Amino acid sequence: MKRAYLVFAAALLATSALAAPPASSSASTLSANGLLPVQIDKSAGKILLTLPAADADGIAGRFLYATSLRTGIGSAELNMDRGFIGNTYLLVFRRIGGKVAIQYENPRFRASNAPAAEQAAARDSFAFTTAWIGKVDTALPNGGAVIDIAPFLAGDVMGVGAQLAQAGAKGFQLDPALSVVDAGATKVFPDNIELEALQTFNSDTPGSEIENIAPNPRQISLIVHHSLVRLPDAGFTPRRFDPRMGTFGTQAVDFGAPLGAPVVYDLATRFRLEKTDPAAARSTVKKPIIFYIDNAAPAPIRDALAKGVSWWSQAFDAAGYIDAFQVKILPPDVDPMDVRYNVVNWVDRATRGWSFGQAITDPRTGEIIKGAVVLGALRVRQDILIYEGLVGSAGLNGGGPNDPVRVALARISQLGAHEVGHSLGFAHNFAASTQDRASVMDYPPPRIGMKDGAPDLSDAYAVGIGRWDKAAVDWLYGTDSDAVAKTKADAAEAAGLRYITDGDARGADVGQPWAALWDDGADPVAELTRILTVRRAALDRFGMGVMTPGEPMAQMRRKLVPIWLLHRYQVDAAAKSLGGLTYTYAVAGAGHQQSAPVPAGQQRAALTALLATLDPQALHVPDRLVPLLSAGAQGSYDKQYEIEIFAEAGGPVFDPLVATDVAARVTLDALLAPARLTRLLQQHERDAGLPGLDEMVDRLTAGVVDKAQDEVGQRIAWRTIVRIAQARRDSAGDPNVAAVLDNRLRALADRLAAMKAAWAGSLARTLRNRDDLNALLDAQKDKPSIPPGMPIGDSAEYMDLR
Repeated sequence: MKRAYLVFAAALLATSALAAPPASSSASTLSANGLLPVQIDKSAGKILLTLPAADADGIAGRFLYATSLRTGIGSAELNMDRGFIGNTYLLVFRRIGGKVAIQYENPRFRASNAPAAEQAAARDSFAFTTAWIGKVDTALPNGGAVIDIAPFLAGDVMGVGAQLAQAGAKGFQLDPALSVVDAGATKVFPDNIELEALQTFNSDTPGSEIENIAPNPRQISLIVHHSLVRLPDAGFTPRRFDPRMGTFGTQAVDFGAPLGAPVVYDLATRFRLEKTDPAAARSTVKKPIIFYIDNAAPAPIRDALAKGVSWWSQAFDAAGYIDAFQVKILPPDVDPMDVRYNVVNWVDRATRGWSFGQAITDPRTGEIIKGAVVLGALRVRQDILIYEGLVGSAGLNGGGPNDPVRVALARISQLGAHEVGHSLGFAHNFAASTQDRASVMDYPPPRIGMKDGAPDLSDAYAVGIGRWDKAAVDWLYGTDSDAVAKTKADAAEAAGLRYITDGDARGADVGQPWAALWDDGADPVAELTRILTVRRAALDRFGMGVMTPGEPMAQMRRKLVPIWLLHRYQVDAAAKSLGGLTYTYAVAGAGHQQSAPVPAGQQRAALTALLATLDPQALHVPDRLVPLLSAGAQGSYDKQYEIEIFAEAGGPVFDPLVATDVAARVTLDALLAPARLTRLLQQHERDAGLPGLDEMVDRLTAGVVDKAQDEVGQRIAWRTIVRIAQARRDSAGDPNVAAVLDNRLRALADRLAAMKAAWAGSLARTLRNRDDLNALLDAQKDKPSIPPGMPIGDSAEYMDLR
């Protein structure tokens, strides 16, 4: 457990240097004045806070309160990492007779600018939380009170048990006998008090993820950090959220709104940033935004992170703020958990996983108090593995354009900029890839070129901030005026800048053609065709050149997967044109209010490109690779390896038809997503010139059945027909879709029955027998298993500003 001295207000220096306790303090008792007077009794485990006299409502202090984790679990799936931030509360100490209650107020419900009675009515109409009640340790003559806050800190105030259960680790409960407040870790500053507790959680059903990590999976211990923070000074101007500009929002339900105005609105989350000369177009600032790079990150990664994060200074400078955004390496004497410091944490996990940006935010105004980024350390190693599969390992650490390490560090710079963007208040912009890398807030794939017929990574990742990022910073930070901000948003929209975020980008069934994850290029359909050419070139060269000397041959199976599925994200991107609509987050009166279907020619081109991914030649594993991929694996269990390879036929034998089946499912999942089928049916009914569901299914089935000449083609055809039957069953809620698919399956059964191939006759009989078909669909649900492409674990990154 990390220990720290108790510090005084006089120790508040730029580097947070810690002062030794005064000579008059005993070894076990320390005192300090800061945000509140604090006395520490280490031997008794007490943390005594001196509260001022209560006001007429019994309030003896109002603060921001946040929790975070100093130590993590190490699981990508459970999403509880070192540096993880919990909720931020508006905490009050309320004096009730001889006791003090710690309560969380509910500032979301309010009556802004209304008379006191209306404000009180809004406050009293909604629930608040009493988190703890304790006795007054000492009543002071001036009306103040001394309380021991340690019992409050000892409870599961962060909700660790509930978060573990939600993530799949069931039954964990706090064990008070194995938990203790670390009084000696307390730090006191003028504007914040930092506190810690060791907490242990027990479960008889910990689950496989905890079993893969913890020494004793039935007992896991964490150090939970608590921050008590002075309310920000007056002077911060809340800004109204604009759906067009890609920021996060803090919701207000405001009963003081005039009649005819919305009661529910969002305030854009942002740091306080004030010019030293408010009248100047360009000015230095009173307090710059500084992000510190974790000194625990290895040197080359630390440098790459600092480089990428510093790109944001370009956007702030363009908005008229000189040196307003800065990047530094975390000094060794600064605690990354201290709420005064914005930190990019480098975190190790057992498997690769998501990174995320977070913030401690004032729930009343949306003002960001602290930004905290969590970056998973294993993703960079997965990236190197992918680049080795693309260009080979010969250039490893050589510094050349196709050096996998060089390219991985370039992606780390992108990742650092992306996650800090979240902590600055910016949401994902998954449309940026269609406008020449317009934002670091997109998910960028490596841009893989072709040089002399081989994949080339010389332009894998962009350098610098994007056009959208500059516009977003100018909108969020460039003014305190909502009216001026609206003109900036209007200008960005008029310039054609695109913004589409998570809800309209994630998922195989989304119909917004601009927005996809890990895609590239202005034309998603053309890029799919191009990436298939790159994939073929990479597969033609795949072999011993992707391995490093002494590396187990079994690793080749892992390196094959991302190359074999190189097109998977571009498939999703292209499929969004099929039955797709272009739309924006428009506001009334600003134009762009009407959506439009993707033109018929583009939709049919998308279908043609998608069907090409199901061609047997595209999904035939080169025969020469099967012996190389059939290597034994020896050693201890490595979950990261096991979940990232294709299922095997048995032992070390590589089954090429499993690879065929997996790639086919990638395309079929996108084509046959239920919402897409409904959109296709409905768009054709509205406009007969647009492709319909029957056209798509007919082209799909004709293409795969006509090409089922060998075992690869037969597997593709079998999987396609089974997947259509699954879509028929899943579409029961839409009777029109179900009817179209039902008719097509009946016709397929007749066609298959007339074929001589054994697989066709067998499948025809199954299609005609409802019980047999249901049994087959149950057995094939979610099969074949597709190895993860995106970071493993819960998709935390799109909920990343807390």
